[in-house]
Amino acid sequence: MLCCGGSGMVPRFAPENVKCWGVRATCRWQKCCVVSRAVCRCCEPRTAPCHHGMMQHLVRTNIRHWGKLSSCKGFKIELGRQISTSLSRCAGVPMTYTLHSPPDPTSSQSPLIIMHGLMGSKTNWKSLGKAIATRTGMEVYTVDARNHGDSPHTEAHSYPLLAEDILLFMQQHRIPTATLMGHSMGGRAVMATALMEPSVVDRLVVLDMSPVGTSKSISRLPRFLEIMLRVAIPPDLSPPQAKTYVDDLFKPAIPEASIRQFLLTNLIQTPEGEYTWKVNVKGIAKNFNPHISTFPAAALPHHSFEGDTVFIAGALSDYLRPRDEEAVEEIFPQASFHYLEGAGHWLHADQPTAFLNLLTLLLLP
Repeated sequence: MLCCGGSGMVPRFAPENVKCWGVRATCRWQKCCVVSRAVCRCCEPRTAPCHHGMMQHLVRTNIRHWGKLSSCKGFKIELGRQISTSLSRCAGVPMTYTLHSPPDPTSSQSPLIIMHGLMGSKTNWKSLGKAIATRTGMEVYTVDARNHGDSPHTEAHSYPLLAEDILLFMQQHRIPTATLMGHSMGGRAVMATALMEPSVVDRLVVLDMSPVGTSKSISRLPRFLEIMLRVAIPPDLSPPQAKTYVDDLFKPAIPEASIRQFLLTNLIQTPEGEYTWKVNVKGIAKNFNPHISTFPAAALPHHSFEGDTVFIAGALSDYLRPRDEEAVEEIFPQASFHYLEGAGHWLHADQPTAFLNLLTLLLLP
């Protein structure tokens, strides 16, 4: 993270100026000041440059990434969106992504950006991303959240940070406004984005997640993460053998085969032949309570989002329940609610055809 204590700004900078996003940012000004926890609530203490001359240098070196930036308060990009100057806001990390373009791009709608749930990745949306682009004519970006997939690993993980990552992604790809859709953790990430920068959100689609409550089953996740951290896989096992080995270790704590298989999608073999997790298990475990398990609605800059908001939930899931709708509407007053019969928390996997048909109806003008 880079903060400017002297000017009161927290800009987002291009990767060449930061060697380790979100862990300990290092650059040639690293001897300046240190931003403490009291100043930057959502990050670890960082070495942070604060000199105005350094800021001007960063503006010059990043013009090719963001277009023309002004050196006055509140950097502005060509897309015209003001970057917040709050010291409690932190720089985002660049997310890896897949772009699904429609075969016949006729839609005048803004793009759709999709963020997966906890322990998932953009590959979860490969087939549906293509189908949504084909059905709606929209460009569809599926992204890997920080600490997931091929995106950078960081020590910090919170919904404000995930929102910053989405905002950075939109800047990098010159997307002035977008429809944001997220499942589970991704749903809370897109809600946080709308409550931080509502002007860039055309429409919000939240999949089986609520800003006011969650499922009791979420309390099991720390146990899953503990097992993943403690697993030691013999390096002489083949990939299928390694998955079977870990699956057997999971069974006592995770009786559901579908959950075990989902977690095992993160198991990879390094070029050196060792087995590890693609997801940042340690970082997620460290931040799970309270930064992932709860949604910080009261701490975000805007207390409500007045734009079009759609909640789609599985009828068999308890992550979003009809009795929560009134409380949700206090934050998202334009919300509509839809429940897919026969679907649980992974509604897009449980009922893909019904989900795609409903989503198409909701997205088309």
